[in-house]
Amino acid sequence: MRKRYAISVDVGGTFTDFVLFDQEAGTPAAFHKVLTDAERPARAVVTGWREILEMVGATSADVDHAVHSTTIVTNAIVERRGARTALITTRGFRDVLEIGIEQLYDIYDLFAPYPQPLVPRELRCEVDERITRDGEVLRPLDEEAARALVDELAAAGVESIAVALIHAYRNPVHERRLAEIIAETHPEITVSLSSRVAPLIGEYERTSTVAADAYVKPLLRRYLTDLMEQLRALGYERDLSMMLSSGGITTVEAAMEFPIRLLESGPAAGAFAAGFYGRLAGHEHVLSLDMGGTTAKACLIENGAPTVAGMLEADRMHRFKPGSGLPIMAPTVDLIEIGAGGGSIAHVNNLGLMQVGPQSAESNPGPACYALGGEEPTVTDANVLLGYLDPNYFLGGRMALEPERARTAVVERLAKPLGLDPIDAAWGIHAIVNENMAQAARTHLIERNRDPRSVAVVAFGGAGPAHAAEVARILGIRQVIVPMGAGVGSAIGALTAPMALPFVRSHMTLLDDCDWALVHALYDEMREEARRAFAATGNVEAARYRLAADMRFAGQYHELRVDLPEDALGPAGARAIEAAFREGYAATYGRAPSGLGIEVLNWHLIAELPRPAFTLAAEACHERDPRTALKGGRPVYFPRPEAGYRPCPVYDRYRLEPGAAFDGPGIIEEREATIVVPPEWRVTIDGYRNVILERTEGEGAR
Repeated sequence: MRKRYAISVDVGGTFTDFVLFDQEAGTPAAFHKVLTDAERPARAVVTGWREILEMVGATSADVDHAVHSTTIVTNAIVERRGARTALITTRGFRDVLEIGIEQLYDIYDLFAPYPQPLVPRELRCEVDERITRDGEVLRPLDEEAARALVDELAAAGVESIAVALIHAYRNPVHERRLAEIIAETHPEITVSLSSRVAPLIGEYERTSTVAADAYVKPLLRRYLTDLMEQLRALGYERDLSMMLSSGGITTVEAAMEFPIRLLESGPAAGAFAAGFYGRLAGHEHVLSLDMGGTTAKACLIENGAPTVAGMLEADRMHRFKPGSGLPIMAPTVDLIEIGAGGGSIAHVNNLGLMQVGPQSAESNPGPACYALGGEEPTVTDANVLLGYLDPNYFLGGRMALEPERARTAVVERLAKPLGLDPIDAAWGIHAIVNENMAQAARTHLIERNRDPRSVAVVAFGGAGPAHAAEVARILGIRQVIVPMGAGVGSAIGALTAPMALPFVRSHMTLLDDCDWALVHALYDEMREEARRAFAATGNVEAARYRLAADMRFAGQYHELRVDLPEDALGPAGARAIEAAFREGYAATYGRAPSGLGIEVLNWHLIAELPRPAFTLAAEACHERDPRTALKGGRPVYFPRPEAGYRPCPVYDRYRLEPGAAFDGPGIIEEREATIVVPPEWRVTIDGYRNVILERTEGEGAR
């Protein structure tokens, strides 16, 4: 009998990662990485798909399940590579994308820049219509003028249209009619309706979200159509699941319909991987540290799962300044992301200081040591010079690195201008990117009322394990968990995610004055929408539903999402809902004030389908001699206890058996990642072959 597999693919800015999972044995069968093809991402996916199956002698017919996460939506927005998009809105609201909420994200900078709207002003158009805040039609839609407008937009070469009418979240009748008119007259144009993409209160945020959805829709449709055609040609006849920013998976068809929900699909998959491996190691609370080739993501995992926020910002002008990006109303794993990856470029800034990132060399031209045309020094170049990476074993030896090119880049672009020794410059790159990640992680943890010292780090991504111990030391964290296959951690995380779809409706009310009949009607409407979405799976009756609400104290601007027990939707359950809100508020902000009314803004439904649990088989731990895994040694630079190179043993991760242990310094190599074990850290291999690093000396913090 042939083995049955699941495969996961994660397309990043630099590499495309693959995991092949043996469903019967409960173990990963193979890991793989290929360079991302920025011009045609599907080409890299198909190449890696074919190669990872060849590693185990399997074919696409042996794959029962495939899941895919991608950065294509994020990159299209950041790089402005989306479709030529128009916006149709209610007369008088043409400039809402530029007016925003008239709030400075930096009160000390009157000229603080904002991202340019995705839709230029000449393609932002108005129609005569008006819906009241209660959902009544105040002014009917002028259909004749709407038809003429759509004809004009088609003649202007528009590929996609975003429709965002005032109060459409309460009554979408005019938006739906506009969609019908576009389909009747110009079916080649894709359409996104705010009443479907983000049926929420918030005129600016809703318009920004639907504009972004329309902007990336043609691009994602072309990509997924191309990918599915190529996978069918390889003999894969099953469905492809897509990872959502909220942490669930959905169908290709649903992803094409709501592409903005994939904005942070890769980072969301990574957060689920951290929660999964944290639980295996006995931790309910961990910090996910995912460092790839282009960016690093940090995410707090509490009680085994990440927090899901109702909004995120895309294309921030300043990474630590909320409000400096494009608001996107889409459920998203709550994380912080910065331009700190293996490809992050180091340079001398206008103040004459060394700076690392946020610009990245990505896969093309890549770091200087790739010898693909890159000339700027990057984090990867620094790690080669410091001895952390073996130039002959990068990607398991499939890609040779050239240390002399790395040295030349560091010397010419940094060491000479700054008057530094080349090795000091290389360590400076490594140290700065570690500080950047630690600062971001500390900000993320403190904003969530969590002491960094109370969590363990789960490190993955192609570059994460090389930096994790030092980042943990800066934060005062004493334990780091590096799972097997850490270099493709996000791809592993996608295999742990359930089929889950988020639904939401806006109805703002004081909790004490709530019209519960209306709330029940909203939830009935969302359940019906979920059943229609799940109809293709043939498993509708097995769906489970979770309820939540966005709540705040009266007079506040920001909300807190609270899980709701279904039997609490009524006057008798209002006090239980209030108690849940107060408990969540106090956990987040330290206290919950009394004597204030409580408002509910949005009502959420998360519909999930059960799927076979993703589990790993544990092995017995016995005392093992780690020297059997030695593959050699090399000089490696460490700044403590005395700065300089020292002889360092190098271990083959695949030969480190459960129960093996040793003290640092050391290097542990696997094909997709390298783990740097500094002095004062001890390594233990657990029953799942995770590498557990524990700080043995010092307080951990500086």
